[in-house]
Amino acid sequence: MLRTSSPLPGFPLALGLLLSALSVVVLLPLAALLGKGLAMGPGQVLHHLGSARVGAALLLSFRAALIAALFNLVFGAALAWVLARYRFPGRRLIDAAVDLPFALPTAVAGIALTTLYAPNGAFGRLLEPLGLHIAYTEAGIWLALIFVGLPFVVRTVQPVIDEIAPEWEEASATLGASRWTTLRRVVLPVLSPALMTGFALSLARSVGEYGSVIFIAGNLPGKTEIAPLLIVIRLEEYDYDAATAIGLAMLGISFGMLLLINATQVWTRRRIGHV
Repeated sequence: MLRTSSPLPGFPLALGLLLSALSVVVLLPLAALLGKGLAMGPGQVLHHLGSARVGAALLLSFRAALIAALFNLVFGAALAWVLARYRFPGRRLIDAAVDLPFALPTAVAGIALTTLYAPNGAFGRLLEPLGLHIAYTEAGIWLALIFVGLPFVVRTVQPVIDEIAPEWEEASATLGASRWTTLRRVVLPVLSPALMTGFALSLARSVGEYGSVIFIAGNLPGKTEIAPLLIVIRLEEYDYDAATAIGLAMLGISFGMLLLINATQVWTRRRIGHV
């Protein structure tokens, strides 16, 4: 049996619509990108990727995305725990604010962050005497990526925390386990799949982020220029081969990172299943 029977009709229609939408939105663009890369040939692709400017942009994009995703993994999980387990004044407001990056246009977020953290901004003016520079530095890129990626971790982990009965922790404490042991042996094994999923979603969102970054980054080639911006620059120069090469590099690196994360997630689930 390829599929189980269902009391609801419409499987062929639903499957057809699903495959059509998937093809138009995902498969065809990827096929076009890969086809363009094959037409160029490996030598031409490597030629465009060999410049120091492209290497710096790719390294910055993935380094900043990884740092932001790791930050969101830790603090997003902590925020999800607070929202799920505690009741306090203003909780609903904070819970609603978590979804703000979903609704706010990324360009607006970038302009707002730049306004706040520029040297003459409300926060930047206070940080400047301390020698802390946020806007127009890599730290500004981290800040923008943290802003857009945090909801993915919170909204992935929060429902799982809601399903963890407090009695599990109470039983662990009754048996003499410390708080750290309870967290490590009772809570984290249940949360691990959701944490890895949230981390992967945050990382994927951060790698391709453009709108919120270009305003606060400063866009200095070799320093604060991200790969998506360099693709746009090459397209504006009608250098489609160079833009394709950078896009292929981002696709390959992103696929490899997500494959590693998914493999780790599968290993974690199997390990939990044997405990």
